[in-house]
Amino acid sequence: MPSNPAPFLEGYRWRLLAQGDSWFSAAAAKLSAHANLLQELVFQQRALAINCAGQNEALAHMVDLQGAPEFVRLLTAPDAPVWDGLLLSVGGNDLIAAARTPAHPVGQDPTPVELIPLHLRLLRHQTEWGAPSQGVARYFSEPGWSTYADYLRANIRHLLSLRDQGPSAGKPVFMHCYAVPMPRPAGAEDSGPWLYPTFRAYNIPAADWAAVSRLMVMHLALLLKSLAADQAQFPGLQVFDSTAVPLALATPGTTGISGDWHNEIHLNHSGCFKIGRAWSEHIERVLRGEPAHQAGNQSQPGKRKA
Repeated sequence: MPSNPAPFLEGYRWRLLAQGDSWFSAAAAKLSAHANLLQELVFQQRALAINCAGQNEALAHMVDLQGAPEFVRLLTAPDAPVWDGLLLSVGGNDLIAAARTPAHPVGQDPTPVELIPLHLRLLRHQTEWGAPSQGVARYFSEPGWSTYADYLRANIRHLLSLRDQGPSAGKPVFMHCYAVPMPRPAGAEDSGPWLYPTFRAYNIPAADWAAVSRLMVMHLALLLKSLAADQAQFPGLQVFDSTAVPLALATPGTTGISGDWHNEIHLNHSGCFKIGRAWSEHIERVLRGEPAHQAGNQSQPGKRKA
């Protein structure tokens, strides 16, 4: 990443600063597989995004923003460029990490006294499940969700405050809502799978895995959209509901690429293409000062020229 990106920004209509998790990762494996969401953003006018995510997961968790000095400098320094907008891929890894919190310390007898408090985890121990009439919500910890939601709100507020400390004060901040993964034994080269062993450890019936995954991701999407709707508290936050983009689900039990998925929680090229093209249209409409359409109202992706 150049210490002074100004010379690289000349001649571009839209100049964007990007930061995020593994969906923005510039790791060689991701780039060679075209499994980077930023690669699939296509605009009608010339655009350039400076990606601070790097080859690893610079924002494996949102609190890691404090350890991303280049991003903070390019956003807040007095001589930083004036960005037309920020692109963020955050919150998804935190959701997965919260779901993977065990019900009890490893090696201890899972008696009620020794269970980790519900407000510190997203899933319920089998002894805490609700009535079957609740559906898959009986496995879900609402107290734990409240903790996660408070954490996400606080970190997004912090991000917006950083934006407003620099030359790009008030500029739009674009986020997406991820997509619903199929829990399956499909990990990356050095990590994962993520939900598959977690749901097994919690003894959640396999027939309910897909629905529990959807419940968690839709909770995140609704939270992000509610924050964007509150412009008084979250000014300039623009959230694209990527869960509304039709994707091909992975086949349960598969261990590699399946449907629009590279592994259990990461999209492959076709998945990134579908979401990227739809998100691009959303972003550019906002940048042009036009009402932003959500995914269900998008024109068919792939018909627009860069």
